[in-house]
Amino acid sequence: MKNITVNKTEINKFSKLSSEWWDPNGKFKPLHKFNPVRLKYIKKSILEEFKNRNTNPPLKNIKILDIGCGGGLLSEPLCKLGADVVGIDASEKNIKIAKIHAKKSGLKINYYCASPENFNSKIKFDVILNLEIVEHVNNVNLFLKESSKFLRKDGLMFIATLNKTLKSYLFAILGAEYILRWLPIGTHDWNMFIKPDELIKICKKNSLIINEVYGVKFNVVTREWKLSSDNDVNYITKFKKI
Repeated sequence: MKNITVNKTEINKFSKLSSEWWDPNGKFKPLHKFNPVRLKYIKKSILEEFKNRNTNPPLKNIKILDIGCGGGLLSEPLCKLGADVVGIDASEKNIKIAKIHAKKSGLKINYYCASPENFNSKIKFDVILNLEIVEHVNNVNLFLKESSKFLRKDGLMFIATLNKTLKSYLFAILGAEYILRWLPIGTHDWNMFIKPDELIKICKKNSLIINEVYGVKFNVVTREWKLSSDNDVNYITKFKKI
């Protein structure tokens, strides 16, 4: 089994935290806070792209592959919206937690312990999610190449990650990990962050054309995340397969 893109250090790091995926006040509290803005954006984009506005549930018949799904924090709400969801993650512990929670929730989600290069699927998906994952893998170019194989023509790929700027080092690492303690120290390695322009170039080589880039910014007044024109720290991108 090939595991070329898997960074074992990163997998071990998140595997140790796997029991906390569904604790809104635990180590993954920032992702729980982050989830509403990315879910809203992804849902809106899918409805606009695939003209699914009049279906009930709204994402009925939309096939989604959630890569680096973790404990299923995004897979589950998308499934509840009617999508056919498959989640993959290179951590066996993450997949175990995801399966248990989906069963408890009465949701049919197919979860597999795999990375894109060793995942087998005859299905071509309408949507692929690579959210908060590319900054934790080896060889981003290969990771996205392998991911794009599963996306149908005119399908959408969403990639959310962290920009490689001084501001991202100050806010995402010094601020979020060392000062505010939103995240465990060592969650991120600034050297693995990627600039939007570099990400766009990599995706273009893999037949993925950029559609939108939004920053994702924390509002200290409302205590919520929102889309922003400022992509110096967190950002989310939408690509279309040609």
